[in-house]
Amino acid sequence: MSPNTSTSRGQLWDFFCGAFRRASLGLESLGPLHIHPAQSAPGPLRPRHATSQPPAESDGALPSTHPLHPGLAEQPVEGHPTTPSSRMGPLLLLFSCWTLVGAQTPLFKLRSVTLTIEPATDLLRDANATLWCRAGVSSSGTLTHVPVYTFYKDGTKVFTKKSASSELAYPLLHVRYSNTGKYKCRVEIDGQGENSDTSKLTVTGVSVPLLQLSRSTLSEGEELTASCSAPDETGAFFFYFYVDGREMQDQPARSNRADAQLRFNGGGVRQVHCDYTVMLAPGSTKSNKSNTVTVSVRELSFRPLLEIRPVAEVFEGDQLSVSCRPEGNSNIPGGLLLLLTHGTQLLGSGVDHVNSSITAKESGEIECSFEVGNVPKKATKNISVIELFSVPRLSVSLAEVFAGDRMVLTCSSAVLVARRLTSEDISYALDSKGPPTTELGAGRFSVRAPPHPLSYTCTATARGITKHSQALLVRPKVSVVRPSITVVGQVILGRPFQIRCLSEGGSLPINYTLFRKYEPLNVTTVSTPYQQALFTATIQESDDIKLYMCEAANKPNNEGELSPRLNASVIVPLSNATLTALPAPWDVSEGDALILICGVTGTPPVTFKWYRKDGGAQLLFAGTANGRSMAHRIHAVSRDHSGSYYCEAVNHARNPVRSQTVLIEVRLALWKKGMIAASCLLVLCVAALLCVLHFKSRRVTEDRTTSSMWSVRPATAASDEDASVGSREPDVEYTEVVHPQPTDPTKVVLKKGTDTVYTELQNAPPSVVADAAAAAAADHEYGSLQYADLKNTHPLLGPDEDYNHGLPVPVD
Repeated sequence: MSPNTSTSRGQLWDFFCGAFRRASLGLESLGPLHIHPAQSAPGPLRPRHATSQPPAESDGALPSTHPLHPGLAEQPVEGHPTTPSSRMGPLLLLFSCWTLVGAQTPLFKLRSVTLTIEPATDLLRDANATLWCRAGVSSSGTLTHVPVYTFYKDGTKVFTKKSASSELAYPLLHVRYSNTGKYKCRVEIDGQGENSDTSKLTVTGVSVPLLQLSRSTLSEGEELTASCSAPDETGAFFFYFYVDGREMQDQPARSNRADAQLRFNGGGVRQVHCDYTVMLAPGSTKSNKSNTVTVSVRELSFRPLLEIRPVAEVFEGDQLSVSCRPEGNSNIPGGLLLLLTHGTQLLGSGVDHVNSSITAKESGEIECSFEVGNVPKKATKNISVIELFSVPRLSVSLAEVFAGDRMVLTCSSAVLVARRLTSEDISYALDSKGPPTTELGAGRFSVRAPPHPLSYTCTATARGITKHSQALLVRPKVSVVRPSITVVGQVILGRPFQIRCLSEGGSLPINYTLFRKYEPLNVTTVSTPYQQALFTATIQESDDIKLYMCEAANKPNNEGELSPRLNASVIVPLSNATLTALPAPWDVSEGDALILICGVTGTPPVTFKWYRKDGGAQLLFAGTANGRSMAHRIHAVSRDHSGSYYCEAVNHARNPVRSQTVLIEVRLALWKKGMIAASCLLVLCVAALLCVLHFKSRRVTEDRTTSSMWSVRPATAASDEDASVGSREPDVEYTEVVHPQPTDPTKVVLKKGTDTVYTELQNAPPSVVADAAAAAAADHEYGSLQYADLKNTHPLLGPDEDYNHGLPVPVD
């Protein structure tokens, strides 16, 4: 609810209450209103947050001031009696007005709670302190609920109070150490609560304790009561009581006082005091020493009497006479029980007296004691016994004992009283649960060392006195077993590598020696379980690895165990890398499969890589082989595969090697070569054909020209008898000369070549024809022609066939 809402409600309250008061004056004129008193203030109409009760009525009259609004004082109206019944109407109206408008409950917020300690957080004892708890509250009006303040010390509630103030003080007067602690406070208002931060108060100092005794004089064995108090202190206590500076009792107490019962033995003057400790978690503090009180103790009139004979030099084995009896008036009913002891040994007991005869064995104190009531009485005497022989000592002959070795144990006493004892008077014995022993005499014993640690003791006995030596723990060493020899990592030819020698059994330290061809190279000693025997070596040949051995030894002046020969794989670095091409680099054609074989000399496995030089190194393929060579296959090469190739190889030696560069030139395929050759032949054939046709056309022209010159017969020449009669035209014969296999080679024309030659012949005399043919042959570039005898017969024609059949008609 906002402050504006509260203001509007206040204005409404004044308005309605004024109106209802004026209305009440008019209602009273109507006469008394009879309403049962139980109905005057119905329960559901009470304010929800009202905490105060209206004042009690006196003689049935209402208070002159309204319990909910002090400004509404009821005044009597002139001419109208103010009886209870007459005032019931205004009350109902006013109550209805209050219910309608609503009670004015202020809004608030508990913002913070703080705790402060004044004057300081560190105080001395008896100072006064005040703890202030302050509440920070934001409110829209006057609070109707009273805050509740609660103080806590170490988480425990110590004080709580209601206060309408915004702060509350918790005083601590005359603080004590018990007031030390951590404090905080809590404030609660109408369901809202908040805690403060914690503040620590420290009080230093406690009061001096006070000691009081019930009496200061008493007899031996009697008791008194001692009371120790811590004035003005509170808390949990521990009280301590001291007699002559020695703590006698301690008493816990929840109050500042404790009592103790103290008993005193022996006569004399005693000093008694006390102190205390205040327990406060998590620590405590101790007081100073109290006042000291003196106590006088009267001793009893009788005491024990102890006598020992002889009193001169006492040697081991001597017999001593000891007696014990009470001295003085000891009229005790029933007598006294006497006890005679030597150290922890009870020598004897009896009533009124004790006598004992003992053998002197060792120096010590003999005591005679008895008790009267609760008072113990005793008498003591020290006897000094001289040793006849000293306690024996057991030793072993070997500095280092190995399991199974024979060793000698010696038992001896270093001191002997010569005037009382000789070496022959002492006998020695060896106590052992191990292997059987052999006595060698004079306290010497031979025994085989056991395989595990074993304790030995010996005894020396003389004149009834037996003495035991201290235990001798023999820890036999274990001899080394045959060592193993291995390599650490890999063995690479020509490089240093490490050899490890290890014996699985054997006591440390162990000396390891490395041999090559039975010659010692180096020695190392292993002294701790985690140390290793490592040697560095280098070999130049693979078989040299088997020349190494090692020896392990842990016995002095004794040969050790030799290992077998070293057996390990040797990695030979790669060398002689070669690249081989199949087919040969100069015989690679398009479409062929090219195989590049990379081979090396060295130890596999080998990783191969093939490269092509194409402006830079282009990796083609990489692979690992368990052999010394590997092939890379290129299927169906093309002209683009021409170039330079090389390979690289590396093995576990990590030394890459590179082959030579191989130049691959891919040639044309055979079918392409055939097509080119066929194309060339075709071109040549076409060219030859053209040439033949050209020459043939020239020859025909030339032949016709020549025939025109010598084919016409002169007018004066005689006609042949076989020529045709009556013809005026010159007789011309055309003969086609072919080249079949002639029957008679002498009668056919011989011609070089395969061309068909057409010859124009005239019916001239044979001599003229021969001359003309010779002249034509002389002019032709193909050489001379041989003509056959052309008469009326031809070997390829019949006798009656016409030579001119089918020949063309000559043209002028």
